[in-house]
Amino acid sequence: MKLINESTILRRMKPRLIKNLVFKFLFMAATIFALLVLGILLYRVITQGIGYLDWQFMQGLPSRNPEQAGVKTALIGTVWLMAVVAPVTLFFGVGTAIYLEEYAKKGKFTTFIQVNISNLAGVPSIVFGLLGLTVFVRALSLGTSVIAAGLTMSLLVLPIIIVSSQEAIRAVPKELREASYGMGATKWQTILRVVMPAAIPGILTGGILALSRAIGETAPLVVLGLPLFLAFLPQSVFDMFTVLPMQIYNWTGRPQEEFHAVAAAGIIVLLTLLIIMNSVAVYIRNKFQKRY
Repeated sequence: MKLINESTILRRMKPRLIKNLVFKFLFMAATIFALLVLGILLYRVITQGIGYLDWQFMQGLPSRNPEQAGVKTALIGTVWLMAVVAPVTLFFGVGTAIYLEEYAKKGKFTTFIQVNISNLAGVPSIVFGLLGLTVFVRALSLGTSVIAAGLTMSLLVLPIIIVSSQEAIRAVPKELREASYGMGATKWQTILRVVMPAAIPGILTGGILALSRAIGETAPLVVLGLPLFLAFLPQSVFDMFTVLPMQIYNWTGRPQEEFHAVAAAGIIVLLTLLIIMNSVAVYIRNKFQKRY
Protein backbone atom coordinates (compact mmCIF):
# COMPACT_ATOMS: atom_id res chain seq x y z
CA MET A 1 0.00 0.00 0.00
CA LYS A 2 1.32 3.41 -1.01
CA LEU A 3 1.60 5.67 2.01
CA ILE A 4 2.54 8.74 -0.04
CA ASN A 5 0.10 10.20 -2.53
CA GLU A 6 2.26 11.98 -5.08
CA SER A 7 -0.62 13.87 -6.69
CA THR A 8 -1.66 15.30 -3.30
CA ILE A 9 1.90 16.38 -2.55
CA LEU A 10 2.28 18.06 -5.93
CA ARG A 11 -1.08 19.81 -5.53
CA ARG A 12 -0.07 21.19 -2.13
CA MET A 13 3.45 22.10 -3.22
CA LYS A 14 2.38 24.11 -6.28
CA PRO A 15 1.04 27.16 -4.33
CA ARG A 16 4.17 27.13 -2.16
CA LEU A 17 6.46 27.07 -5.19
CA ILE A 18 4.53 29.97 -6.73
CA LYS A 19 4.82 31.98 -3.50
CA ASN A 20 8.53 31.20 -3.37
CA LEU A 21 9.02 32.52 -6.92
CA VAL A 22 6.98 35.66 -6.19
CA PHE A 23 8.91 36.53 -3.04
CA LYS A 24 12.20 35.69 -4.73
CA PHE A 25 11.33 38.13 -7.52
CA LEU A 26 10.27 40.83 -5.04
CA PHE A 27 13.46 40.52 -2.98
CA MET A 28 15.61 40.53 -6.12
CA ALA A 29 13.77 43.61 -7.42
CA ALA A 30 14.26 45.39 -4.10
CA THR A 31 17.99 44.59 -4.17
CA ILE A 32 18.39 45.75 -7.76
CA PHE A 33 16.45 48.95 -7.03
CA ALA A 34 18.65 49.74 -4.02
CA LEU A 35 21.82 49.10 -6.05
CA LEU A 36 20.55 51.30 -8.89
CA VAL A 37 19.80 54.18 -6.51
CA LEU A 38 23.24 53.79 -4.90
CA GLY A 39 24.90 53.66 -8.31
CA ILE A 40 23.11 56.80 -9.50
CA LEU A 41 24.04 58.61 -6.29
CA LEU A 42 27.71 57.63 -6.57
CA TYR A 43 27.79 58.53 -10.26
CA ARG A 44 26.25 61.93 -9.54
CA VAL A 45 28.66 62.70 -6.70
CA ILE A 46 31.77 61.51 -8.52
CA THR A 47 31.04 63.24 -11.83
CA GLN A 48 30.12 66.47 -10.08
CA GLY A 49 33.00 66.60 -7.60
CA ILE A 50 35.93 64.90 -9.34
CA GLY A 51 36.93 68.14 -11.06
CA TYR A 52 37.58 69.88 -7.72
CA LEU A 53 39.34 66.93 -6.11
CA ASP A 54 43.06 67.70 -6.19
CA TRP A 55 45.95 68.31 -3.80
CA GLN A 56 45.05 71.97 -3.41
CA PHE A 57 41.55 70.94 -2.31
CA MET A 58 43.02 68.58 0.31
CA GLN A 59 45.48 71.19 1.61
CA GLY A 60 43.31 74.28 1.21
CA LEU A 61 41.47 76.12 3.96
CA PRO A 62 37.78 77.12 3.73
CA SER A 63 37.23 80.07 1.42
CA ARG A 64 34.41 82.18 0.04
CA ASN A 65 35.86 81.47 -3.39
CA PRO A 66 34.92 77.93 -4.54
CA GLU A 67 38.12 77.59 -6.60
CA GLN A 68 40.22 78.12 -3.44
CA ALA A 69 38.06 76.20 -0.94
CA GLY A 70 39.59 73.15 0.75
CA VAL A 71 38.87 70.54 3.40
CA LYS A 72 42.05 70.59 5.47
CA THR A 73 40.48 71.98 8.66
CA ALA A 74 37.43 69.72 8.36
CA LEU A 75 39.52 66.62 7.60
CA ILE A 76 41.89 67.20 10.53
CA GLY A 77 38.89 67.96 12.76
CA THR A 78 37.26 64.67 11.75
CA VAL A 79 40.44 62.79 12.70
CA TRP A 80 40.48 64.60 16.07
CA LEU A 81 36.84 63.65 16.65
CA MET A 82 37.49 59.97 15.88
CA ALA A 83 40.53 60.03 18.19
CA VAL A 84 38.13 60.85 21.04
CA VAL A 85 35.13 58.75 20.02
CA ALA A 86 36.96 55.47 19.26
CA PRO A 87 38.73 54.89 22.62
CA VAL A 88 35.83 56.20 24.72
CA THR A 89 33.18 54.06 23.03
CA LEU A 90 35.29 50.91 22.85
CA PHE A 91 36.42 51.14 26.50
CA PHE A 92 33.03 51.90 28.02
CA GLY A 93 31.01 49.88 25.50
CA VAL A 94 33.03 46.67 25.77
CA GLY A 95 33.40 47.13 29.54
CA THR A 96 29.64 47.46 29.97
CA ALA A 97 29.02 44.39 27.80
CA ILE A 98 31.50 42.31 29.84
CA TYR A 99 29.84 43.35 33.09
CA LEU A 100 26.30 42.65 31.89
CA GLU A 101 27.20 39.26 30.40
CA GLU A 102 29.78 37.93 32.84
CA TYR A 103 29.26 39.59 36.22
CA ALA A 104 25.75 41.07 36.54
CA LYS A 105 23.16 38.84 38.17
CA LYS A 106 20.30 37.93 35.86
CA GLY A 107 17.12 39.55 37.03
CA LYS A 108 14.52 42.21 36.38
CA PHE A 109 16.92 45.08 36.97
CA THR A 110 19.51 43.72 34.52
CA THR A 111 16.77 43.07 31.96
CA PHE A 112 15.51 46.63 32.46
CA ILE A 113 19.00 48.01 31.77
CA GLN A 114 19.45 45.88 28.64
CA VAL A 115 16.05 46.86 27.25
CA ASN A 116 16.82 50.55 27.73
CA ILE A 117 20.25 50.19 26.11
CA SER A 118 18.57 48.61 23.08
CA ASN A 119 16.00 51.42 23.00
CA LEU A 120 18.75 54.05 23.12
CA ALA A 121 20.17 52.63 19.89
CA GLY A 122 17.02 53.83 18.11
CA VAL A 123 16.78 57.31 19.64
CA PRO A 124 17.12 60.14 17.05
CA SER A 125 20.60 61.60 16.95
CA ILE A 126 19.39 65.14 17.55
CA VAL A 127 18.28 64.09 21.06
CA PHE A 128 21.88 63.20 21.87
CA GLY A 129 22.87 66.58 20.48
CA LEU A 130 20.54 68.30 22.94
CA LEU A 131 21.96 66.15 25.75
CA GLY A 132 25.52 67.08 24.77
CA LEU A 133 24.58 70.76 24.55
CA THR A 134 23.09 70.69 28.06
CA VAL A 135 25.75 68.60 29.80
CA PHE A 136 29.07 69.10 28.01
CA VAL A 137 28.75 72.50 26.34
CA ARG A 138 26.85 74.40 29.04
CA ALA A 139 27.04 72.53 32.36
CA LEU A 140 30.72 71.56 32.05
CA SER A 141 31.59 74.71 30.04
CA LEU A 142 33.53 72.78 27.39
CA GLY A 143 32.13 74.88 24.56
CA THR A 144 32.26 73.71 20.97
CA SER A 145 35.48 71.81 21.55
CA VAL A 146 36.73 68.45 20.31
CA ILE A 147 36.17 66.81 23.70
CA ALA A 148 32.56 68.06 23.98
CA ALA A 149 31.65 66.85 20.49
CA GLY A 150 33.56 63.59 20.97
CA LEU A 151 31.75 62.74 24.20
CA THR A 152 28.40 63.62 22.61
CA MET A 153 29.04 61.36 19.62
CA SER A 154 30.28 58.64 21.99
CA LEU A 155 26.92 58.68 23.76
CA LEU A 156 25.24 58.40 20.36
CA VAL A 157 27.05 55.25 19.25
CA LEU A 158 27.68 53.64 22.65
CA PRO A 159 24.46 51.54 22.61
CA ILE A 160 25.43 50.01 19.26
CA ILE A 161 28.78 48.83 20.60
CA ILE A 162 27.26 47.54 23.85
CA VAL A 163 24.59 45.46 22.09
CA SER A 164 26.97 44.05 19.45
CA SER A 165 29.62 43.26 22.09
CA GLN A 166 27.04 41.46 24.23
CA GLU A 167 25.99 39.35 21.26
CA ALA A 168 29.63 38.55 20.46
CA ILE A 169 30.41 37.54 24.05
CA ARG A 170 27.18 35.52 24.28
CA ALA A 171 28.12 33.62 21.12
CA VAL A 172 31.35 32.24 22.63
CA PRO A 173 30.78 28.51 23.32
CA LYS A 174 30.38 27.57 26.98
CA GLU A 175 32.80 24.70 26.44
CA LEU A 176 35.67 27.19 26.09
CA ARG A 177 34.83 28.77 29.45
CA GLU A 178 34.45 25.39 31.15
CA ALA A 179 37.76 24.18 29.73
CA SER A 180 39.47 27.32 31.04
CA TYR A 181 37.97 26.87 34.51
CA GLY A 182 38.98 23.22 34.41
CA MET A 183 42.61 24.27 33.85
CA GLY A 184 42.45 26.38 37.00
CA ALA A 185 42.02 29.83 35.45
CA THR A 186 40.17 32.55 37.33
CA LYS A 187 37.06 34.25 35.96
CA TRP A 188 38.98 37.33 34.83
CA GLN A 189 41.72 35.22 33.21
CA THR A 190 39.03 33.27 31.35
CA ILE A 191 37.39 36.47 30.13
CA LEU A 192 40.67 38.10 29.11
CA ARG A 193 42.41 35.14 27.47
CA VAL A 194 39.55 32.96 26.22
CA VAL A 195 36.30 34.89 25.84
CA MET A 196 37.59 38.22 24.52
CA PRO A 197 39.86 36.81 21.75
CA ALA A 198 36.98 34.69 20.49
CA ALA A 199 34.55 37.65 20.66
CA ILE A 200 36.81 40.22 19.00
CA PRO A 201 35.41 39.72 15.43
CA GLY A 202 31.87 40.49 16.59
CA ILE A 203 33.03 43.41 18.74
CA LEU A 204 34.93 44.93 15.83
CA THR A 205 31.87 44.56 13.61
CA GLY A 206 29.89 46.67 16.07
CA GLY A 207 32.76 49.13 16.29
CA ILE A 208 32.83 49.50 12.50
CA LEU A 209 29.11 50.30 12.39
CA ALA A 210 29.33 52.66 15.34
CA LEU A 211 32.30 54.70 14.11
CA SER A 212 30.85 54.82 10.60
CA ARG A 213 27.69 56.35 12.02
CA ALA A 214 29.64 58.80 14.20
CA ILE A 215 31.82 60.06 11.35
CA GLY A 216 28.81 60.84 9.15
CA GLU A 217 26.40 62.39 11.66
CA THR A 218 25.60 66.08 11.32
CA ALA A 219 22.49 66.79 13.42
CA PRO A 220 24.12 66.50 16.89
CA LEU A 221 27.02 68.71 15.79
CA VAL A 222 24.64 71.34 14.44
CA VAL A 223 22.87 71.39 17.81
CA LEU A 224 26.21 71.75 19.61
CA GLY A 225 26.90 74.84 17.51
CA LEU A 226 30.04 73.74 15.67
CA PRO A 227 31.21 76.46 13.28
CA LEU A 228 30.46 76.06 9.59
CA PHE A 229 33.49 78.16 8.62
CA LEU A 230 36.81 77.67 10.41
CA ALA A 231 40.18 78.74 9.09
CA PHE A 232 42.52 77.27 11.73
CA LEU A 233 43.42 73.79 12.95
CA PRO A 234 42.74 72.49 16.48
CA GLN A 235 45.83 72.00 18.62
CA SER A 236 44.21 70.10 21.50
CA VAL A 237 40.93 68.44 22.46
CA PHE A 238 39.78 71.69 24.08
CA ASP A 239 40.01 73.75 20.89
CA MET A 240 37.19 74.71 18.54
CA PHE A 241 36.99 72.62 15.38
CA THR A 242 34.77 71.54 12.49
CA VAL A 243 34.26 68.24 10.66
CA LEU A 244 33.61 67.06 7.10
CA PRO A 245 29.80 66.65 7.46
CA MET A 246 29.52 70.24 8.78
CA GLN A 247 31.71 71.57 5.97
CA ILE A 248 29.64 69.70 3.35
CA TYR A 249 26.45 71.00 4.98
CA ASN A 250 27.82 74.54 4.70
CA TRP A 251 28.72 74.18 1.02
CA THR A 252 25.38 72.64 0.04
CA GLY A 253 23.58 75.59 1.64
CA ARG A 254 25.43 78.14 -0.52
CA PRO A 255 23.50 79.56 -3.48
CA GLN A 256 26.45 79.32 -5.91
CA GLU A 257 26.39 76.23 -8.11
CA GLU A 258 30.18 75.89 -7.83
CA PHE A 259 29.94 75.25 -4.08
CA HIS A 260 27.63 72.30 -4.78
CA ALA A 261 30.41 70.73 -6.84
CA VAL A 262 32.86 71.47 -4.01
CA ALA A 263 30.45 69.74 -1.61
CA ALA A 264 30.44 66.69 -3.90
CA ALA A 265 34.25 66.61 -3.72
CA GLY A 266 33.96 66.75 0.08
CA ILE A 267 31.56 63.81 -0.01
CA ILE A 268 34.12 61.82 -2.02
CA VAL A 269 36.74 62.54 0.66
CA LEU A 270 34.32 61.48 3.42
CA LEU A 271 33.44 58.26 1.59
CA THR A 272 37.12 57.50 1.06
CA LEU A 273 37.83 58.01 4.75
CA LEU A 274 34.96 55.69 5.65
CA ILE A 275 36.18 53.02 3.24
CA ILE A 276 39.72 53.19 4.68
CA MET A 277 38.45 52.91 8.26
CA ASN A 278 36.15 50.01 7.43
CA SER A 279 38.83 48.20 5.41
CA VAL A 280 41.32 48.34 8.29
CA ALA A 281 38.71 47.17 10.78
CA VAL A 282 37.50 44.35 8.51
CA TYR A 283 41.11 43.21 7.97
CA ILE A 284 41.68 43.04 11.73
CA ARG A 285 38.38 41.25 12.23
CA ASN A 286 39.14 38.64 9.56
CA LYS A 287 42.59 38.07 10.98
CA PHE A 288 41.15 37.20 14.37
CA GLN A 289 38.44 35.07 12.79
CA LYS A 290 41.11 32.88 11.21
CA ARG A 291 42.86 32.42 14.53
CA TYR A 292 39.89 31.63 16.70
